[in-house]
Amino acid sequence: PNTDVLAFFYQINLRLILVSGKTKEFLFSPNDSAADIAKHVYDNWPMDWEEEQVSSPNILRLIYQGRFLHGNVTLGALKLPFGKTTVMHLVARETLPEPNSQGQRNREKTGESNCCVIL
Repeated sequence: PNTDVLAFFYQINLRLILVSGKTKEFLFSPNDSAADIAKHVYDNWPMDWEEEQVSSPNILRLIYQGRFLHGNVTLGALKLPFGKTTVMHLVARETLPEPNSQGQRNREKTGESNCCVIL
């Protein structure tokens, strides 16, 4: 069998969307992690994304179905379909938000509450 065809068949097509709305499609293998993808995109930065160029692949974050992907998560672990295009957002962020606890902690710190006073 032609291994190129098989390799292509077992690849995952990612359509990455920037905050600006620009998109680009890349092919990855199920073994590629979020960190691998960030590095690949950084190393192969599209020409028409010039204004959005970042200083390091380490700040590129993928968002899939509303969640930030941690660097070691592989595409295979997300059970993404082969042969179909999966859409993810690509953002530049130094740190990942803490799961769920972030908003709570911030509110406690500032002492704000969500109550309203009706006069």
